[in-house]
This record gives sequence, C-alpha cells and structure tokens, in this order.
Amino acid sequence: MADSETLVAAQTSGVEEDANRNENQPMPDVQNPSDCSDSESDSDSDSEDEAQVKEQIEALETALYNNPSDYDSHVQYIKILRKQGDLEKLRQAREAMSSLFPLTPDMWQEWAKDETTVSSGVEAFHAVEKLYERGVSDYLSVTLWCDYLNFVQEYDPSVRECSAAGISKARNLFERALTAAGLHVTEGHRIWELYREFEQAIFLTIGETDSGAKEKQIQHIRNLFHRQLSVPLADLKSTLLAYKAWEADHESSIDINSEVLEGLPSHVVSAYQKALEMLNARSHLEEQISKKEIDSEKLEEFMTYLKFEHSFGDPARIQILYERAIAEFPVSSELWLEYTKYLDKTFKTARIVRDAYYRATRNCPWVGELWVRYLLSLERSRGSEYELSTVFEKSLLCTFSSFDEYLNIFLTRVDGLRRRISASTQVVDGLSYAAIRDIFQRASDYLSPHLNNTDKLLNMYSYWARLELKLGKDLVAARGVWESLLKISGSMLEAWQAYIAWEIEIGHINEARSLYKRCYSKRFPGTGSEDICHSWVRFEREYGSLEDFDTAGHKVTPRLQELQLFRFQQESKYIGPAINERESSRKTAREKRKPPSSSIHEQSPAKRSKNMAQDLKKTKENDKGQPRHAAEASEAAALDVNKAESTGLQESKDKSSKRSVPFDDQCTAFVSNLSLQATDDDLRNFFADVGGVVAVRILKDKFTKKSRGLAYVDFSDDAHLAAAVEKNKQILLGKRLSILKSDPQGRKKAAGRGTRSEHGNAGKRTNSTLKTDSQETSKGQNKPQAQASHSRNDEDVQLKGRNTFAVPRNVKPLGWSSRSKPQPEQDEEQEDETPKSNDEFRKMFLKT
Repeated sequence: MADSETLVAAQTSGVEEDANRNENQPMPDVQNPSDCSDSESDSDSDSEDEAQVKEQIEALETALYNNPSDYDSHVQYIKILRKQGDLEKLRQAREAMSSLFPLTPDMWQEWAKDETTVSSGVEAFHAVEKLYERGVSDYLSVTLWCDYLNFVQEYDPSVRECSAAGISKARNLFERALTAAGLHVTEGHRIWELYREFEQAIFLTIGETDSGAKEKQIQHIRNLFHRQLSVPLADLKSTLLAYKAWEADHESSIDINSEVLEGLPSHVVSAYQKALEMLNARSHLEEQISKKEIDSEKLEEFMTYLKFEHSFGDPARIQILYERAIAEFPVSSELWLEYTKYLDKTFKTARIVRDAYYRATRNCPWVGELWVRYLLSLERSRGSEYELSTVFEKSLLCTFSSFDEYLNIFLTRVDGLRRRISASTQVVDGLSYAAIRDIFQRASDYLSPHLNNTDKLLNMYSYWARLELKLGKDLVAARGVWESLLKISGSMLEAWQAYIAWEIEIGHINEARSLYKRCYSKRFPGTGSEDICHSWVRFEREYGSLEDFDTAGHKVTPRLQELQLFRFQQESKYIGPAINERESSRKTAREKRKPPSSSIHEQSPAKRSKNMAQDLKKTKENDKGQPRHAAEASEAAALDVNKAESTGLQESKDKSSKRSVPFDDQCTAFVSNLSLQATDDDLRNFFADVGGVVAVRILKDKFTKKSRGLAYVDFSDDAHLAAAVEKNKQILLGKRLSILKSDPQGRKKAAGRGTRSEHGNAGKRTNSTLKTDSQETSKGQNKPQAQASHSRNDEDVQLKGRNTFAVPRNVKPLGWSSRSKPQPEQDEEQEDETPKSNDEFRKMFLKT
C-alpha cells in the first residue's frame, strides 16, 4: 500500500511540474507585429544567422516539395519557422503536415498557444477552439485536455460570465474530457479537480438569498466527489480527505478528525473500498510501465497490462489503456490491429469504431489490413457511398509490402458494392454495376503484370465474370472477361479449366467443347497437356454424343503419343550420359569383385584361354555400345510409364534391368502426376511415414526450368521402397500420385518390346555358352553368383525341392533349371544381335 502511494505521488508531482512548466513558459518565438522594430536593430552577426536560417528554410522547402511524406522534414520546417516568427508560413506548414500525419500533443499545444498569443476576438477564439478539438482527437493527452478546458473558461465570454448557456457548454466539455481521460490511473484526477473547481466557482456566484440554487449546486459538487471516489485514481486518498473537508465546511455531520471512513454514507464507503482495491491491483503494473525506458520493453509491459484489463472485461478501462499505449507507440501496427479488432467486436457500429480506423490508417497507412477493415466498418455502420469511395481512393495511394494487399482492398470494395446493389431494389446514391466493372478494370490494369499466372489473378477474373453475368446481365461481357484472362495467362492450365467449368455450369456445352478444341493442342507445364486431353474425353463421355466422343478420341490420341514421345526425348537428353558413366563404373567394380566361374575351371587350359580371349573381345564390343543401350532403355522406360500405371504390371526384374535406372541407388521410386508446385521437401514430407529417403530429384523442363510433374525418389533399401510403393494413388497437393518402382528395362520387357524372353534365357544356357555368359556378365547378369549368395532380390532366389509348389505351371521360374544340364546353343542371330540406335528404335516403336 505504501509503495503504491509513493508511486502515485511521484507520478502526480511530475505531471504537475510539466504542466506548470508548459503554462508558465513564455512564447518568445512568435513575434507580435509591434515587436518588429526591435528585431530590425540586430547586429551584423544576427544578419549572418538570418541568411543561414534562410538557406535552411529553402532546403527544407525543396525537400518537402520532392517528398511531401518526409515526417522529419515537416517537423524541422515547423520548428525553424516558429523561431523565425513567420506566423503565416507557420500556419501553412502546420496545416500541410496535419493533412498527412497526426500531430503530437506537444505540437497541438504549441500551435494553440501561438494562435492565442497573436490573435484576439471572437473569430480567433473559435479558430483556436477548433485546433483543440482536432488535437484531442489525434491522441489521448490529459495535459492537452486541461489546456483546452482552461482556454474555454478563460476566453469564452459565456462561460466566463457563468451564463446558463456557458455553464451548459462547459459541463458538456468536462463530461467529454472525463469520458476520454477520466479513467487514466495516474493523470485522470487532474480533469476531476478542474471540474470540481469550475462547479465551486459557480457556487460562489450564487447569491446568499437564493438558498434553493445554493443547495442544488452543493449537491452537484457532492455528486462529483462521489463519482471520483469510485474511480481507481492515483490521488484516491487525498480526494477522500478533500471531500471530508468540503463536507465539514458545508455544515455536514461528518467529523474531519474522525477515522477515514467514519461518518460517510455506506454507498460511498463501498465504492471507495472497491476503487482502492482496483488501484492496488494495478499499482505494480503502472510502476513497471513507468520504470521501462526501452520502447520494446515498455510496449511489452503495456501488453501485459492490457491482458490484465481484458480479464476484467470493462470496455471503458480497456479502451483508455489502449489509447494510452497508442499515444506512446503511435506507429505500432500490431497495437492498432489489436485495438481496432477489439472495438469491432465490442462496439461494432458505433462512431468510435470508425474514428479509430481513421486514426489507425493515418498512423500506419502502409498496413493494408487496416484499410480493408476500415471499409468493412463503414459498410457495417451504413456509411455513405462518398465516405466509402473516399477511403478506398486514399488506400490506393499508399505503399504496401505486397500486391496481395492491393488485391484485397480492390476485392473488399467490390464486395461492398455487390452487397449494396444486390440488397437494394432501386438505385442508391447513384450506384450501378458500372462502378464494379470500373474497379475490376483498374485492378486488372494494375495487378496483372505482377500476379500473372497466379491463382489470385484467376480467382479475381472468375469473380468478375460471374458478376458480369449475374449483376450486369451481360453474357458477352462475361466471356470477354475470360478471354482477357486467357490473353494474360493463356499458358496457365487452370485458367482454361476454370473457363470451361464456368461454361458447363451455366449450361453452354457447345461453348465448352469449343474451348477444348482450342486448348487441347497447347503446351502446358508438367503433365498439363495430357490432363487437358484426358479431361476432354471425359467431358464428351458425360455431355457429348457418340460422334463427339469419337471426334475427341481421334484428336486426342495422336496428341498424347506426340507428348509421350517428346517427354521420352527430353528424358533421354538428361539421363543418357549419366547412365553411361555410372554403368561403366559399376561394371568395373563388379568385375573386380566377381569370383571365378565354376564352368571355367572345369574346362581344359587351352579351351579356357580361347574362351577368355573371346570374352575379352565381346566385353569391349559391349562397352562401346553401352551408351546406346542406356539411352534406349531410358526411352523405353519413359514411354511405358503410363502403360505400367494403367495395367499395374509388376514383372520380375533381373539385374540387367536395374542397371538401366538412371541413378546410383538401386532402390528408386518413379513418381508421376506430381503437382507442378510440389518441391523436394513436399515429397520428403509425403514419404516421411515410410522413411529411408536418400535423395529426391524432380525433373524440370529444359527451357522453362519448371517442374514437369515427374520425380525420382531414392530409398536406402528395398523395404522402404516397397512401403513407398504402397502409397500409390494417394493425394499430394491435390494430385493423385502414381508411384512405381523405377525399372525402365523391366517395363520394356514386360510390354513385349524386348528381343528375348526374360524367363527363357536362364534355362537355355549351358556350360558351352560361355560366350553368352561373358556378354551377360558385362551387363551385370551374373546369375550363378546371385543364386549362390542369395541376392536381396527375391526374383533371383533358386526354388528347389518342396518349394516347387510356388512355381507357376506354365512358366519356368527364373534360375529354376540346372546349369549342369547341357542346353542347346542359342540362335547365332540372337546371340550376336547388336544394339539398335535411337532412330532405329523409334522407327520400330512407331511401326508397332
């Protein structure tokens, strides 16, 4: 209790000293016309100073002309003009700054006092009175309110003479001051004291014979005391003592020397005790604010204080604390956003909400959200079209951090006009749909270069087209909106899809079909071209005739083949050289690790030497043809991706097929139908539950460098890869993924494009076909070694004895036949077949 009293006393004395210093400070800066003769007698040094000041003024005027929003230049310009005493220029400078920025309470005090010093009369009084009104509306300032109240009492004749009109005017002004600052814990008591002093002065003007009027005035003063004692203010105890002394002077039964609360009415005692408890609960919070000198720490203490007041839920106390914080931190956007949000929720359509947004946008004009909420606040309170239009135009003159904020303001304005036009049966304030069209057009002109090929621009145009049809009743104009979007973002698949969906929604099937015919041959990023082709076929299945369905199929089929071939060529360019280099390194490493073949040891020394020479020659030939093998294998893999997805074919794969995978890691998944916006991190997160992800590579277009909707994902082992394949057909970023084990050579054989049967080769080989074994070894098909060591691939495991139940009846399993049995020689043509070139392979594929 003692600590809170000490704090309050210190703050009160400091505030009073500042007020007295301001009131008693002379105003030598502003010169009266009568003093001009004295200034002309200055010395030569003064003339030099004046020349220097003149240069400073000209420099500041130039700076403000080039940049009117330079706050510091405005402040310096006003300060130097005030020293010069050029009142006319000073007025203009202050008005110019006030039109752009709110002025601080100190600046309003200086302005009002300067005008009071040099002017007199009724007109001057009203001009200064307007200045005070403008000043108290910018920020909360108890000192400025006290100056205003004192000015009215001193210079308003009706108030000074205590006429009925003057007393009513003064009381209304005092009540406004109490509403604005009467709950200020540390300074609010100053306004209460001024109010009591004014009422006491009125009491002294009442004659002794008018006992009724005196008694009425006494009751008025007593009510003021009771109201003040119920508010937790800094001087609460001293106010109680003053009240008891006042009651004693007016023949009350209260004994001033008695205990503090003895003899007081019960309702006064109850209100006082409650106010004292509230003051004690807030004293430590007030002390923390007064101690902090760093702005960030002080703002943090204000936020803590606000949370405390929010817990009690008193709107008046919460509001005044927000006002105190804003007076300290006027450009804190977070503070303004929180304050206006609270006002929206609590007061909704009250005038105070609109005024708060007006002040917020003057202090933080760069925050687009404040302008948006300002427009909504005006709409809720049924503001005029002129007000809404004025605020909207002001917002467009501000500089925001992103173009999304401009778009949000444009759309908010359109929303308001749409609601107002839709809800009205007649023209209101001259409104028509032309106003909405004008705003959309301005938004398009300004934002299209910056939001091109984005969903935000697409959504705006879609909204515009719907309103053209619904409110504008103009189908041609609505289609014109869509066509304008296609001119801007014609390479964006979603724009065509949205246009087609809109035509279907309004029942124009033929127009939708025409759009498909226009765009199916366009090239879209990723798998967009394939998607639009498939979409057309699905559209004709659902809406078209059999003839339409056939037509779509005839047009789409060659286009899809063309796209597959193009994709195949692009992948070959990227992965062909890498395959050659990696295959060579793998082959060299395997040859170093390869154990001697048992069939070689069984041969005679002469024959073994002959066969080894043949093997060496064949290996060299295979090495020379390896790049073509790799390129052709990758091409076959790319062409067969879609077919493998549709049929779900999972053939057993030998080691030669794995060596066609374009990455070092054997455990690789091929992902297609990937969203064009997907990143490496998106795929890693998608497979996070599977685990074991080693690397992610998204294939990108050679020219545009954008994603093509395809990716390779390497895993640490087969178990993780198998788990990843289980996530096939799951959705990522709105796209249903197709996930397969990456095995281009295996798919090639499964599709029937291989030159030899996969299951027949192993069974037909014999000890005498060492030449063929050597060739297969160079390709990585060392099957005896794989069977002996039980390789990690299940398809290489030899099935024996009782396990023959797992062997299909009509198909011999891989490695099932014994190597010891003699096998017929393979066809020489098949054995010596040389790899085909890319051109030969394409011709063969096109023939099929």
